[in-house]
Amino acid sequence: MLSPSSSHFDQLLQAAAAQPEPQRLLFVFAEAELPGDADAAQRARFEAGQGGSLTPVACAEKSLPELTTFAALVAESRRTSLSWRVIFAAGLSGANGQPPSPERIDSALEAMVEGVRSGAFGGYLALDPEGRPVQFS
Repeated sequence: MLSPSSSHFDQLLQAAAAQPEPQRLLFVFAEAELPGDADAAQRARFEAGQGGSLTPVACAEKSLPELTTFAALVAESRRTSLSWRVIFAAGLSGANGQPPSPERIDSALEAMVEGVRSGAFGGYLALDPEGRPVQFS
């Protein structure tokens, strides 16, 4: 059962742990960029932390035992000098008691990266570096 006081990331971990098949959690890290042809209003919104376009800068996959807290995941990404503004997360289920194959993981990560590039990321959990959910309009 999910605790209403849990963070969204903790809820993701709890939901993955409750699944009958082994899970891998997939992550796409994205940075916000301002298009070169942005007008003054778009630039002002971007400077205020809104708008721009999302560009995937890295992706990763983890098993549940590899994940402890959102802060640990953020710290790991920062140790690589990775700059990102939004992390997208999704679960990938295994089958017959086995985790997903490396090929399925790679294919799913590629699909996530393309989804972020094209703006088709509605099915993913999106969090900012503090772990707050990100809303897109």
